Amino acid sequence: MTQVEARPPAADAEPGARGPADGGADVRGKGLNGNSVGLVGSAVIGISTVAPVYCLTSTLGSTAGEVGLQMPAVFLAGFLPMLLVAFAYRELNRAVPDCGTSFTWTVKAFGPRLGWMCGWGLVIATIIVLSNLAGVATSYFWLLAGELTGSEAVAALDDNKAVHIGTVLALIAVATAISYRGMTATKGVQYALVALQLVVLVVFVVFALQKARSGDFTTGVDFSWSWLNPFSVQSFAAFTAGLSLSIFMYWGWDASLTANEETIDSDRTPGRAALVAMVVLVGSYLATGIAAQMAVGSGTSGLGLANPDTSDNVFAALAGPVMGSALGILLFVAVLASAAASLQTTFIPVARTVLAMSTYEALPPSYARVHPRFRTPGRATVTAGIATGAFYTVMTLVSENVLVDTIYALGLMICFYYSLTAFACAWYFRAQLRDSPRDLLFKGVFPALGGTLLAAVFTKTLIDMWNPAYGSGSAVLGVGSVFVIGVGLLLLGLALMLVMRRRSPAFFRGEVLTRQTPALVVTD
Repeated sequence: MTQVEARPPAADAEPGARGPADGGADVRGKGLNGNSVGLVGSAVIGISTVAPVYCLTSTLGSTAGEVGLQMPAVFLAGFLPMLLVAFAYRELNRAVPDCGTSFTWTVKAFGPRLGWMCGWGLVIATIIVLSNLAGVATSYFWLLAGELTGSEAVAALDDNKAVHIGTVLALIAVATAISYRGMTATKGVQYALVALQLVVLVVFVVFALQKARSGDFTTGVDFSWSWLNPFSVQSFAAFTAGLSLSIFMYWGWDASLTANEETIDSDRTPGRAALVAMVVLVGSYLATGIAAQMAVGSGTSGLGLANPDTSDNVFAALAGPVMGSALGILLFVAVLASAAASLQTTFIPVARTVLAMSTYEALPPSYARVHPRFRTPGRATVTAGIATGAFYTVMTLVSENVLVDTIYALGLMICFYYSLTAFACAWYFRAQLRDSPRDLLFKGVFPALGGTLLAAVFTKTLIDMWNPAYGSGSAVLGVGSVFVIGVGLLLLGLALMLVMRRRSPAFFRGEVLTRQTPALVVTD
């Protein structure tokens, strides 16, 4: 039988100091499958969760519509705060390698209330991503089925709302079942799917550059170094809207960190894996964005990336014209593989965050149960699957533009919890910032700068999304639907926090998770 053994903190531990009460021992054991993931596996988890091919097909068009030819510059601008926040995650993980990541670290830095909302931001952002992943996977499933059967009627089944929602729910159920069995169950498949995505992107880039050189498309544009200049964007509002989408495209690299309690050398490997994933992602995005613009341009007509008829699913429009009918099917397969692979790995951060929140009594104790055989947070995983299916079904029935508007709202959630985590790093290590120039930069300056940049994007986005023209252009009682979705979900989290405050007063009094929380070590 599993037992939990308490280990008291060091008597002389000071806030911000490194020691037994302020490191890996300062967390509760949760019974997960430790030492089951290495550096490559952890990096694959990060890349798979981001789903680069899915992100590109979902946001290339929307980003081009906001910033035009400066899309590559916005990709770089989005990478900068993500890199700075990644440094914060790395340093916090070295000190406190807990699968609750943002939740745990923010609680230990700023207290239970802000920490709870930070955890909620991560959870709801993940639910939004999971729902959109299932939607994109469904669309490409029917597109691929139509291509393989040569039947337009089969491909058109995706336009049938009942069939579409039914397929989405089936995919979510399958992904939930796989995630329930653990990360190592399909490790080889994940490696293959990530490799497939990257290889197909390379093939697409090569074909796009060939099309640009031969001038096959009248909308193509010659490359210019000004594409990498963010100051050439027409307005600050357009820049922040594009930046919000760009930030969404990098979301998910922190999944490498939420698997830290299951990773070999848990205080170092996840941070390194996250940085590897970030470098792979920014390289893929820049190459694909530049090649696509050179081939078809970023205009609003024809094959232009910003064409409103195709901007929410760019690769569906470009696959055949750029790669040919035969190889174009590979792009359909890659998007489907990207969404399917990410649909599985994206359960990692939400399930483990909920597990940690329950372990530290911030959520009902039933979510702290770990499956005795698979050693996964079973109840948390199943609940995440149900919530994802319900969210997608409701949003699809309410708004025809759910995919676009939830992606825009997602940027708000990402900025919210990433910025809080970055600020938590600078505050948590404040007593160490004078120890060395390295500590000052990587524990203080870089995280604080990253948090400030994301907080600025959050604020500007919050103001802009009030306008119904933001996002898809739909509105609820005269207010932009993106604002309604984003702010409504944050207010829902606040309401749930108030409920949990009554049910779990000890956590909210700061008695459960503090800077000197006694370590609870799982023993057999």
